[in-house]
Amino acid sequence: MAKLSHPGKTNAVRQLDALGIMYELRSYVVDPDDLTAITVARKINLPAEQVFKTLVTRTHEGEHVFAVVPGDVELDLKKLAAVADTRKVELAALKDVEPLTGYVRGGVTVLAAKKLFPAFADETIELFDVVSVSAGQRGLQIVLAPADYLRATNAMLADLTKSPAPGGHA
Repeated sequence: MAKLSHPGKTNAVRQLDALGIMYELRSYVVDPDDLTAITVARKINLPAEQVFKTLVTRTHEGEHVFAVVPGDVELDLKKLAAVADTRKVELAALKDVEPLTGYVRGGVTVLAAKKLFPAFADETIELFDVVSVSAGQRGLQIVLAPADYLRATNAMLADLTKSPAPGGHA
């Protein structure tokens, strides 16, 4: 996998460069009304389960935790609370995301985030040769090996997703 030059390197990309991690950048046209990982996956030509979204959560103690889950599933807040060793976790308020991370919704990544919060990645990340995460701005994704992502973010693996409902629908 080769690095592709991109105008205006993001901090996330600079972090990977500093660590000597190989990656590919994929850009796409942003629809501000549809920032879902499923849409991003279609635009960068990867299955949604390989495009991981980064969610910022808040524990009942007021601490923050990153959750990194496949784009086609929902984060299970109870499972995250259990692995984060806290009683309750909820999604952080949208107004708090940029001040906490330095990134806007649709561009959030653990890589080079403003503050280093504990990060948990869904264990399915290891099923793939490559995965995609935001490069720190809308319209740009980083494709890299899961092991490299885990090394760069110090994310811990855990089962973080809701089980499919009976009948096979999530």
